[in-house]
Amino acid sequence: MNRITINEDTSYSNIALGFWRLLDWGLSDRELIYFLEQCLDLGITTMDHADIYSNYKAEERFGRALKERPDLKNKMEIITKCGIVYKSSTARVKYYNYSKDYIIQQVDNSLKNLGVDTINTLLLHRPSEMLNPYEVSEAFDTLYKSGKVRNFGVSNFLPEQYRTLKQYLDVPLVTNQIELSPLNMENMENGVLDLALQEKIPPFIWSPLAGGKIFTGTDEAEVRLRKTLEIIREEIGANDIGEVVFAWLLSHPANLLPITGSGEIDLVKTPVNALQYKLTLEQWFMIWTAVKGHKVP
Repeated sequence: MNRITINEDTSYSNIALGFWRLLDWGLSDRELIYFLEQCLDLGITTMDHADIYSNYKAEERFGRALKERPDLKNKMEIITKCGIVYKSSTARVKYYNYSKDYIIQQVDNSLKNLGVDTINTLLLHRPSEMLNPYEVSEAFDTLYKSGKVRNFGVSNFLPEQYRTLKQYLDVPLVTNQIELSPLNMENMENGVLDLALQEKIPPFIWSPLAGGKIFTGTDEAEVRLRKTLEIIREEIGANDIGEVVFAWLLSHPANLLPITGSGEIDLVKTPVNALQYKLTLEQWFMIWTAVKGHKVP
């Protein structure tokens, strides 16, 4: 599998595995270990977590598997996120917390739950009106100097939010994890991907299949898209339209890193298979046109 180089110490697999719904997969420890082995055999080494996934339980569940197979740790790049606080018995509303103490606390929790000594990349999960860049900078410096985190990035940040935070940091930002699919091109239009190209940071892509709407959506744009994807599927010899969607994303010059969030190995193979296809510009814009319902300006 292709690898995207970040710096002299880090590269990511071109497809990442996401664990947002890990507990929904219903896998035993042994089944999860076998699944991870299969993904690694496919070349997927980048594992995308967040402290809140599966109601704060996914990292611990993943860590149980690594405890049984500690040799797998050295084959992976662990990404996790922090900053979102869910409503609970101790929080009256959902909110964001990017104080220095909270960031460091959540990293320590993630290290313990995952059973690893170092997090490859830590992301701030969402932008916040109350984000204090001085505190974030202090937290990042502390975590980097302690060896607990090697790289830092953001998630769902708009260009000005990214640039503002960057001005305060002594460590580089290496990625911005964003939502993107043919049915949600907002981040192609608001400058986020332009920023990624400008900064030379490959974005991780969540919800690349639009939560399944690629296959099941019923509005006019979704139906037009599905018909167009089927035409292109036949032209390139893909197995299904999901492969075409991933090929569409992977064709973008910003070195996109799609995240697959499935616990079924056959579905994980969909983006991996897509790496073999290269859409023509005409095919790429056929998909764009099908969604927009009009030709390019």
